[in-house]
Amino acid sequence: MRMFLEAASGLLGLLFTATLVVVVCFWLLVAVGAAAVDSFDTDADLHAWGMDGVPVAVAVSLLTVLAWLLGVGGTVLLVGLIGEGTASGLLRPVVSACALFVAWRLTRRLVRPLHRLFPDEPGPARPGVHDRAT
Repeated sequence: MRMFLEAASGLLGLLFTATLVVVVCFWLLVAVGAAAVDSFDTDADLHAWGMDGVPVAVAVSLLTVLAWLLGVGGTVLLVGLIGEGTASGLLRPVVSACALFVAWRLTRRLVRPLHRLFPDEPGPARPGVHDRAT
């Protein structure tokens, strides 16, 4: 348990943990009716990131949860395998960067089936279909 708390509150883990706290607070506000799920839809376009088709809050929340789980889990696994030390300290940023990348890839895959739950959102672009201005 101590290793888990250190991973969640360590220098890089704290970035994921703080973001997760913000996401949880946002969804608590949505649950009590003080905010709407589509509050951020006009602020960001996730098409370039491959996460369109669902509200921005859903995509970013999913990305945050996955990045936190992978980052903290990867750090705990790293420390469990090689122990505390210089090598562990040098590999932690690599684990966090990989966790963020893998979380982004997983989020891209998971928002596609979620699109059916949000029919009013514009769907993900199909590969090979381009808008042509004529």
